[in-house]
Amino acid sequence: MAEHRVAVVTGASRGIGRAIATSLAAAGQAVVVGYAGNEVAAKQVVDEITAAGGQAVAAQADVADEDAVAALFDTATRTFGGVDVVVNSAGRMALSPIAELDLDDLDAMHRTNIRGTFVVAREAARRLRPGGAVVLLSTSVVGLQFPGYGGYAASKGAVEAMTLVLARELRGRDITVNAVAPGPTATDLFLEGKDEATIEHLAKQPPLERLGTPADIAAVVAFLAGPGGRWVNGQVVRANGGII
Repeated sequence: MAEHRVAVVTGASRGIGRAIATSLAAAGQAVVVGYAGNEVAAKQVVDEITAAGGQAVAAQADVADEDAVAALFDTATRTFGGVDVVVNSAGRMALSPIAELDLDDLDAMHRTNIRGTFVVAREAARRLRPGGAVVLLSTSVVGLQFPGYGGYAASKGAVEAMTLVLARELRGRDITVNAVAPGPTATDLFLEGKDEATIEHLAKQPPLERLGTPADIAAVVAFLAGPGGRWVNGQVVRANGGII
């Protein structure tokens, strides 16, 4: 395992991705803060990490663009010397009953969630150093079957399939591949468009009777990406407070 670990985190300018980036930095990893378009927010994450004594740099990339993703990894190698951890937190969510889902929305969502995850995972498989870790983000709605989440759950089901296959394809490389599947988590992406009654109802679903926080999810990712998670491989961890 590399002495100084370097992490690439996509979707790191806000929400769960931001919490993951700051959590990995707090654990001593140098972090490439990947973002799609919000440069100001990404630079705020970098400033937060560096102010706390960590190392970070922001880099823009559309995760579905293989050239942009290759450049993202190049930034990590050029700035910090290599890549040990890859977390793909970039994602898109469009909610609608299957019968009413606009196919342009479906295509955009699948471009980011399926193709984007595949492109990032492919680059990780090509570049990660021994002792590395890949963590992909799924969702607990793959197993919960909430109405309105058909297109989104389908895209994340593909992520889980990729996770299990890639873990086995990297046999002999000393690289772990896992997915984390959050339940309802209090992010802007989740809260957008929901009224208070809906949010309260979802918060009561887990036995712990609250929504998850980005920090809850980041802690699981940091475990899988750190020394304590080395014996966890080819798994989907449903971080959802016990919601069923």
